[in-house]
Amino acid sequence: MAGAAAGLFSPATSRAQAWPGQPLRIVVPYPPGGSSDIIARAIGQPLAEALKTTVVVDNKPGANGNTGTDFVAKSKDGHTLLLCDVGALAISPSVYTRLPFDPAKDLRGVTMLAYSPHLLVVHPSVPANSLAELVALSHRQPLNMAVTAIGSAPHLAGVAVEQATGAKWTYIPYKGGAQAIGDTVAGQTQVLMNGMLATLPHVQAGKLKVLAVSKGSRVPLLAQVPTVAEQGVAGFESGTWQGVLVPASMPAPQLARLQAELTRIIRSPEVREKLVSQGAEVHTMTPAEFAAFFDRERRHWAQVVAKAGVKLD
Repeated sequence: MAGAAAGLFSPATSRAQAWPGQPLRIVVPYPPGGSSDIIARAIGQPLAEALKTTVVVDNKPGANGNTGTDFVAKSKDGHTLLLCDVGALAISPSVYTRLPFDPAKDLRGVTMLAYSPHLLVVHPSVPANSLAELVALSHRQPLNMAVTAIGSAPHLAGVAVEQATGAKWTYIPYKGGAQAIGDTVAGQTQVLMNGMLATLPHVQAGKLKVLAVSKGSRVPLLAQVPTVAEQGVAGFESGTWQGVLVPASMPAPQLARLQAELTRIIRSPEVREKLVSQGAEVHTMTPAEFAAFFDRERRHWAQVVAKAGVKLD
């Protein structure tokens, strides 16, 4: 019995239990106020309590999320995490001719956390109340679409809608979703496609008018709003997938503990209800499921990027 009990406490188990030995840093590679930032701050304190350490959310925007992602990929301290839009990360290898990191080799997925469909919204002054009316309007007058960055998931979702409907608009890139929302609310841009989690409060406040939801079925919080697919673009679905990744060098026992705690926290009633009330759906995945999802997204968006001819240095 003593031998069996001793086997339960292997060196690897002991190291996992001792970890973390210092504060954890959650790097969000976008400015404050976007979907990833909202989720990072929702899980930060519960994670700190679970791991009995300090958790700091660190916004490191730049290069469509690549600056912060590169920082995490090269981190060697074992206490730095990345919370980002996984779809955007899967797009980067197709859009950028040179990346300082390889997301498939330098990073390892811990778990997915949440999904937020894109909302197609316009400034209230725009005289369109449906996707068809917006497309028709785009042929009569210039329209600017605010996007979080060139090559981002919202940008390519806008490109996909444009290609499918014949719409015409000019893309205005920003450094993150919060800034893109702010300029559309101010009327400096007319059209926006962005994650529901960050955009819904402005719709509810009457500062933005929603025309479509980019999900396979209608969402309860906006039950009266038809999907993009219902408005003529069959099978269309897009959105932001927030997940946590770590440097590929993180030991398996620590990865397993982190995955277990994050899964428990994001599924907890208080966190789940907070996110659901803002339009996000909790979705968790094992590291293996995460890797398979990332590979599917990478192949899907590579086709969209190739068709759109989007390339950045």
